[in-house]
Amino acid sequence: MDENQGKKKNPLLRLLACLVTAALLLTAVMLVANWRKLNFDFIKRYFTYRALERNASGQVDSFPYNGGSGSAFAQLGDDLLVCSGSGIWLYAPTGGLYLEDACSLAHPVVAATDTAALIYDAGGSDLYVYRDREQVFSLTTEANRSILSASLSRQGLLTVVTQASGLKGAATVYGPSFQPLWGVNLSSRFITDAVLSPDGSTLALATAGQTGGIYDSQIAFYSSNRTDADSQTPDVVCSLGNNTVLALDWQSDVLRVLGEDSLDLVSKDGALIASYSYGGRYLKGFSLSGGDFSTLLLGRYRAGTDAQLITVDDQGGELAALPLNQQIISLSSAGRYVSLLTPDGLSIYTQELELYHDMSATQGVRKLLQRSDGSVFLISAETARLYLPD
Repeated sequence: MDENQGKKKNPLLRLLACLVTAALLLTAVMLVANWRKLNFDFIKRYFTYRALERNASGQVDSFPYNGGSGSAFAQLGDDLLVCSGSGIWLYAPTGGLYLEDACSLAHPVVAATDTAALIYDAGGSDLYVYRDREQVFSLTTEANRSILSASLSRQGLLTVVTQASGLKGAATVYGPSFQPLWGVNLSSRFITDAVLSPDGSTLALATAGQTGGIYDSQIAFYSSNRTDADSQTPDVVCSLGNNTVLALDWQSDVLRVLGEDSLDLVSKDGALIASYSYGGRYLKGFSLSGGDFSTLLLGRYRAGTDAQLITVDDQGGELAALPLNQQIISLSSAGRYVSLLTPDGLSIYTQELELYHDMSATQGVRKLLQRSDGSVFLISAETARLYLPD
């Protein structure tokens, strides 16, 4: 090829390069603009679970578990954690037993993060933490102290709320090696729950008491760098009036406060970002485990099947509402998904409450555990199985 022929082709090559670049840019813009509508979790599930043995319908076979239908359940990594009053078990998705520990818990409560699980006896004295398929910490409180609540932060830091003689509440924060770091002891207000911010810098306490002779719920914030001398006085307080706090969950910079009358979103500096009122409706179910949303099941009456499934973002905006008129057996959320179990079967929705997948073959299933990749643990009275949407 001579030099002139090479020069004549260069403009064509440059034009082709420009067209390819333009196409890539257009694709990138479309992906950014529509990323919420895209869902590649089926690819993630394929690579994560491709080695699992499947039955004739393509699903993972069910496996028996110990503990009975009254057990508490949680997902720990890819595994299923089961806790009853007499034991703790950890199962692989295929049913392989990783661990079995004996315990004696009158009222077992289970909570889990992505990497660790917490089990404690509400009103009792025993607490356990599991990580990497083994028990990494156990705690038995003093004879005069009972555990009211406990939580694990995203960093794996433990917070335990206890009640003791002479105090209305005490919250203790434990370090990475589970050594006590610092705490708050209150004699003037009851502490009902406590959670650490994801970065571990701030402790939020849900407290109940009276202000000016009137019942008042508060969220009190304490910095982790304070000293014992000033630990009684919070850095800032957010008053919630008579809205009794039922549950706390701290995602990113937003503290989700579930109350009897509203879902309140509070910032680390104590400012009330937004409040989603139930509008006089009854709270019939909830999940605060969604990635960047909360799920509420609200009804006009305490009994009956008439209800609305509602998802709320962390700015207090209603993402979607879905009217329902059937019994809700179980409700669970994780990642961008919400799953419902009704007598008709399983329905998996996106956070916008668009139907992602449904299945009718759920006879005997009593509880769901939604997973962030779209898969779901289906738990019956004696068996459990991992369900993988097509």
